Amino acid sequence: MATITAADVMKLRSLTNAPMMDCKAALEKANGDFEKAIQILREQSKVISSKKAGRETAEGRIGIYLDQQRGVAAIVEMRCETAPVAKSDPFIQLTEDLARHVALTPELPQTVEELLQQPYVDGGGRTVRERIEETIGIIRENMRLARFARLSGGTVGGYLHFNASTGTILLAEGTPKDPTVLQDIAMHITGMQPLALTRDEIPADVMERERQIARAQAEQTGKPAHVLEKIVEGKLRNWLSENVLLEQKFIKDDSKTVGQLAQEQGITIQRFIRFKVGELTS
Repeated sequence: MATITAADVMKLRSLTNAPMMDCKAALEKANGDFEKAIQILREQSKVISSKKAGRETAEGRIGIYLDQQRGVAAIVEMRCETAPVAKSDPFIQLTEDLARHVALTPELPQTVEELLQQPYVDGGGRTVRERIEETIGIIRENMRLARFARLSGGTVGGYLHFNASTGTILLAEGTPKDPTVLQDIAMHITGMQPLALTRDEIPADVMERERQIARAQAEQTGKPAHVLEKIVEGKLRNWLSENVLLEQKFIKDDSKTVGQLAQEQGITIQRFIRFKVGELTS
């Protein structure tokens, strides 16, 4: 049997980030063969992942990745069991790595399961699922990729809230005069939570619901019928100005709307995606 030195164990740990004792045991089992030891650790991580798969993942974080040269932005939501793990370096790195994978993979799949089966973009003979299992093997806590999205084909920006509970990516046409403005608009979206880019994108059922709410409030005023419609329309305009991105007052300068800011900067906002941990929709 090969002699396993402390240097060997440290080398395997640097390659896998697995616990020291696991690295030592894997090397001993592989008779000093590093490739076999790495495979043993991966199989071990699969077993750990399988055992913890049923445990609730109530915590997590958002990750974003921007590549201005390629004109691509990606966002992911990773979930875990506890708040301390959501703040841990291995989990943060995992989230960032998966956002990078979503941004750079040539073929973006439609479902999480399809993404998990893809070869991990950084290589190493791993799938995305195995990249996640590596971190589960290190931390011994259930983790899962909840959702992902990508924007491409223009100028991109993004913003991640300080605790990574919420994040936004943004796609625009044109080059802004101020290179920081897309990050500022993404920050605005993260905080102000617009429902849509334009009023035309508000679903018809949502508009009808708000119209009924406005009508019920207007009727309480006791105004005559010919006045009620004007009150209803006024309330709807106010609601739209609070929920449509281009009509919202810009969070850093309420003398202008986000739409006016974009026009001043020479850009057209095309799309945004906002994720918050635990929400089902962006």
